[in-house]
Amino acid sequence: MGCGNATNNNSKSTTDSTKIGPYPAIALQPVGNSPQYPDASLLLANVKAEPQGKDSTKLSFSFNVKNYELKMQTADTATKMCNNSAKGQHIHFILDNQAYQALYEPKNEIVVANNTEHYLMAFLSRSYHESIKSKGAGLLYHFKVNEKGKLQKIDEPQTPMLFYSRPKGDYIGKDTANVLLDFYVWNANLATDGYQVQAHIANADIPNHDTTLTINNWQPNFINHLGIGKSTITLTLINKEGKPVQGPNTTVTRKIQLAAAEPLKK
Repeated sequence: MGCGNATNNNSKSTTDSTKIGPYPAIALQPVGNSPQYPDASLLLANVKAEPQGKDSTKLSFSFNVKNYELKMQTADTATKMCNNSAKGQHIHFILDNQAYQALYEPKNEIVVANNTEHYLMAFLSRSYHESIKSKGAGLLYHFKVNEKGKLQKIDEPQTPMLFYSRPKGDYIGKDTANVLLDFYVWNANLATDGYQVQAHIANADIPNHDTTLTINNWQPNFINHLGIGKSTITLTLINKEGKPVQGPNTTVTRKIQLAAAEPLKK
């Protein structure tokens, strides 16, 4: 089992089962080459805790970013033809595998309840939300805040973990053409004979329009033929026997919506 960032292998994603119906089957298409930043690094510089009343605490995070420029448009943005941030490159800040916050400055503030434990996953992102997967471009911070609001760092877990990144939220018009599927694996190497990610993708507004895919290469993909409507995506880290990996941050579900135009369906 690897430690820290997962490494890439030359295997490809495979489709396990597909319900086709009247629409083309949902499938994954590798994004292709993106600008690489092998020397980019993200480090947690400091965390400060400030009590907020008797039951919660404000945490202020500051990061050090090296060999990577936040707020800049990634060079191949125009050719990617997918959802892109007008604010440029940023940090994905994921707390407890919830939807990420995009940080365009290397800092963030959150409020958490006292006497709680948390996992922070943070990594550098291109302007079109594709994560930088080279070693050092991501970090995991495991911590708790005790009943008095004191911050306590916990040893970094050595168990395999999976953090969901994209897709996220609503996609309208041209952004529905190429919907990015991207995630971050930690303490695991994806391979045909090792850990893999199982993705169940379903459009709730199109009958029998769902699929289960097994991904054995840590790379970004576009979801093809998802279709207009509300969809659910569940990612699960599985072992070489195809069984779900046990432990924290090994499965996560998100809901998204694709629309040809506004207004969005409620």
